[in-house]
Amino acid sequence: MSEPRRITSEDLALFAMQLLSKDEAAEVAAYIERSPEARRELAEIQGDLAFYAHTVDMHTPPTQARERLMQQVGREKKAIPIDRQPVAEATTSPGRDDGRSYLSKDAQDEQPKRGVAGKVLPWIGWAAAAGLAVSTGDLYREREALRSAVTQQAGQIDHLTADAAAARQVLDTMTDTTAMRVTLTTKGAPALPQGKATYVANKGSLIFLASNLAPLQPAKTYELWLIPAAAGQNPIPAGTFHPDEHGNANVILPQLPKGVEAKAFGVTIEDEGGSATPTLPIILVGA
Repeated sequence: MSEPRRITSEDLALFAMQLLSKDEAAEVAAYIERSPEARRELAEIQGDLAFYAHTVDMHTPPTQARERLMQQVGREKKAIPIDRQPVAEATTSPGRDDGRSYLSKDAQDEQPKRGVAGKVLPWIGWAAAAGLAVSTGDLYREREALRSAVTQQAGQIDHLTADAAAARQVLDTMTDTTAMRVTLTTKGAPALPQGKATYVANKGSLIFLASNLAPLQPAKTYELWLIPAAAGQNPIPAGTFHPDEHGNANVILPQLPKGVEAKAFGVTIEDEGGSATPTLPIILVGA
């Protein structure tokens, strides 16, 4: 039965760079697991590789250059000679007189080890380049995708900010008590009370503007009502309001349930504080 192949420092370096075949990597991994010295040496190699990789400028390698690089790494791996240490002590094989010397087993075990730098440096250039060629392209694409997403989100935020500012301006204009409100009617016809409602059922959003309303008696208030389209549902209170000295008033975004389809809107006069049900007569109605 043949003895297990000796694991060399070059094998550990190739293992750290993930350049071994599946079978070779498994063999080296098993050796590392049972050898504290191999684990220490592998840690030193990985530390050196990490240091050299961080000293390389990041850029996106061309596809053809990356392919040539990987082919060259393959050729370099195949050309690795078997690790043979310098002869420390030679013994003459018994029965031979041709003058050739052979290493004894003890001499092989006592061969001096090379430093970590000496084992790793021949591979550092290819290791850093190979690792960066594989990973830098992905990092670059991720960075560009993130930059694009941030730019797109910034544009969306700017757009939403502009929309919110415009909506705020519209709301401020509609609710400004100093705003001039003019109702256009047929020339010569008396100005009649009227109201305009804008309603979005699925959001429960309502804006109501009224003009030419008559002054109220003390302890009285106007109340707006949403009349549901579904049969059997009672009118829903949509807010109370008092007109200014010009007869203008508004109700902006009262608390209403979402999803209620409206058949019509109406305005009644109620006691101060409002009512749960409308009091006849309905002075303004619209559908």
